[in-house]
Amino acid sequence: MEPIWYPEEAYWRGSWLERLWSVPGVSDYESFYQWSIQEPARFWAAFLEAIGLRWDRPYSHFVDLSEGLPWARFFVEGALNAAANAVRPALLASPEQVALRWEREDGAVEVWSYSRLQAQVRALMRGWLARGFMPGDRVGILCPMRPEAVVTLLAVAGLGGIAVPLFSGFGPEAVRTRLVDAEARWLVVLARTSRRAQPVDLLRVAREATEGLSPRPVLLVIEPDRALEEAEVPWEVLLEAGSEVSWAPTEAESPCMLLYTSGTTGRPKATVHVHGGFPLKAALDMALLFDVRPGECLFWITDLGWMMGPWAIWGALLLGASVVLYEGAPDWPDAGRIWQVVCRHEVTHLGLSPTLVRALMGRTELVPEQRLASLRIFGSTGEPWNPEPYRWLFERIGGGRRPIINYSGGTEVAGGILGCTIARPIKPTGFNTAVPGMDAVVLDGTGRPVVGEVGELAVRQPWPGMTRGFWRDPGRYLDTYWRRFPGIWVHGDWALQDAEGHWFILGRSDDTIKVGGKRIGPAEIESVAVEHPAVREAAAIGVPHPLKGEAVVLFVVLRSGQEADPALAEALSDFLSHRLGKALRPERVIVVPDLPRTRNAKILRRLIRAVWLGEDPGDVSALENPEAVAYIRQMARGERPTSP
Repeated sequence: MEPIWYPEEAYWRGSWLERLWSVPGVSDYESFYQWSIQEPARFWAAFLEAIGLRWDRPYSHFVDLSEGLPWARFFVEGALNAAANAVRPALLASPEQVALRWEREDGAVEVWSYSRLQAQVRALMRGWLARGFMPGDRVGILCPMRPEAVVTLLAVAGLGGIAVPLFSGFGPEAVRTRLVDAEARWLVVLARTSRRAQPVDLLRVAREATEGLSPRPVLLVIEPDRALEEAEVPWEVLLEAGSEVSWAPTEAESPCMLLYTSGTTGRPKATVHVHGGFPLKAALDMALLFDVRPGECLFWITDLGWMMGPWAIWGALLLGASVVLYEGAPDWPDAGRIWQVVCRHEVTHLGLSPTLVRALMGRTELVPEQRLASLRIFGSTGEPWNPEPYRWLFERIGGGRRPIINYSGGTEVAGGILGCTIARPIKPTGFNTAVPGMDAVVLDGTGRPVVGEVGELAVRQPWPGMTRGFWRDPGRYLDTYWRRFPGIWVHGDWALQDAEGHWFILGRSDDTIKVGGKRIGPAEIESVAVEHPAVREAAAIGVPHPLKGEAVVLFVVLRSGQEADPALAEALSDFLSHRLGKALRPERVIVVPDLPRTRNAKILRRLIRAVWLGEDPGDVSALENPEAVAYIRQMARGERPTSP
């Protein structure tokens, strides 16, 4: 495969890469990357000095590995508060420089300066302290991308608390699960938002999610539109407190966020992120891959509850850039809305998913005549590309000039493992580099590094942004990433690196489902499904979908006395939609007599998926009930199945 984009002078001159290459004195990108993984202490020191990060106490050494690679501690003995750096970044040209550009679906627009953002964050900190906020308090945030969400995220970190961002499309059960797991003391919620001109009652979701909890989190309600109940307080009231406030004296290793991600088994996993980790990794990736410069404008279409929401906020602010917050559907009232936002706010960097690009294809006539003059770079993450939408974005929208910076990593990583750099040619749908500072490799089944072969994507050295484990579950963290090959982080993606140093992601090596680039574990869907009185057992799989990338198909075994019919399938879909959110509504509900399982009772989701899609299921010798596979195969073929 030949490259589709080649480095241009206009992109290279004045870039972060050009500036940082001078530190090791190298003259090519490969040498710079090798320096970043061979001398990580010098590499990180050079970057943090370049962005002017302010330390309350300088660190004594870069990393402490005394407890092993999985428990690496970075910037040892250093103290900094990431929020203090974000609201007054050293790269700021003026306090009146734009920090936030907010646009709502109905057309409302607000522009916030850095000085306004800092004043609001400090005001919220004062009000919270007056109401008994304590360092270490966990704070759920159920709010779409809007200024109050940013103020809350930063104020929590500023006080030494721990933010728990929640997807604004979640139903009550998904919210409740995360609040209980985090033992959240507070829940900040926007009372009501809008999606495709339809009202979304987030306060109702919050109330249902917290009903019966003891102690119940205090609800801080943004823009309350009805009478508040006991233990519910208008968010705006906290801004009225008048006493002075100081930034909490947080260490580099002090937690600032719990970001939830879902695996294939058990409850959702809370990844623990620290002041000297996630925010700094976000800024580094944003600078060295996307080349976001001070004063430029980043618009990443995301939600606060997905990693890319906090990533966009922390990274852009630490670099002295501005971030667009869009509240609503990006294709409402039509597919031209996203391009209008780019033009209206003079966006320089647009991040979007392959799923959204597939939805926008065919509506090129809605792109404004000025052809997105401010736009320099596209960003993409969340799922693998296929060629047609990639080329449509690059050629029809980008004019064949703007690079697509493909980006892949995860919540646990605090950013990317693989990406693209403007210093190397870019091949369609792929990645032209491992992210600087990430010692990435593809391993075969024996743990041997391979090139030109499909294998497991892995990282051989720890990095500052890595999660500090799963919240109160160290064993699960080790099992998930570190025990396949001792001392090596195995990420769970199938990948390939070609002989020219270009990388390709070929899908997950576990059962995780990605709907529209958003990852959820099948167990989370199944645990809600079996709460329906008609369902005895369930298995969820992800199947290809032309717009979403993947859609959920749910296989269920009914309880005795229940009859399968279309009305029941529809009711089950409605039940899942209400509990987990509309985005996770099953595409189909399939009633089966039994689910394929091993002799130790493990349900084989990957086998179900292969059979349903007509693929080779591989070795089925461990099956306890092969007749269950035959039943699903007949259903997939549209035949009248023979009941086992």
